[in-house]
Amino acid sequence: AGGAARVLLAALLGALPAAAERELRFRPPAEAPVRLFTEPELARYDGQQEGQPIYLAVKGVVFDVTSGKEFYGKGAPYNALVGKDSTRGVAKMSLDPADLTHDITGLTEEELKSLDDIFNNVYKAKYPIVGYTSRRILNEDGSPNLDFKPEDQPHFNIKDEF
Repeated sequence: AGGAARVLLAALLGALPAAAERELRFRPPAEAPVRLFTEPELARYDGQQEGQPIYLAVKGVVFDVTSGKEFYGKGAPYNALVGKDSTRGVAKMSLDPADLTHDITGLTEEELKSLDDIFNNVYKAKYPIVGYTSRRILNEDGSPNLDFKPEDQPHFNIKDEF
């Protein structure tokens, strides 16, 4: 019976087009894994190298802003924001190097509202999310932040990652 089953299986697989056979053998995960960026890793995507993606983090969410290269690329008006978490700069609409940080300490209610508006209506609406900063996923001691929820994967549970 085992030999007959193997012959039948071989006949069925032989009848499948190559693409269908590949699909049966490899199915990518339903959702891409969450990518964690350290500050040095994120700094590599600062728009200075031609052909390299350009990444910008806001609120710990890393966006691929390469399609906005005329705004974020080398020599472009907002290039100072890329390759780092520029949450404070986005909130204050500032390119001052002191504001190009994740730290939102001391921002006004108006600046926090502006940050949320730009985050949701510009970055999340326009650019793909490619990962998260380590500050967003991990606690200061390096342990997982159990409250972490990816912006683009509503069913994600960090407990599944460990």
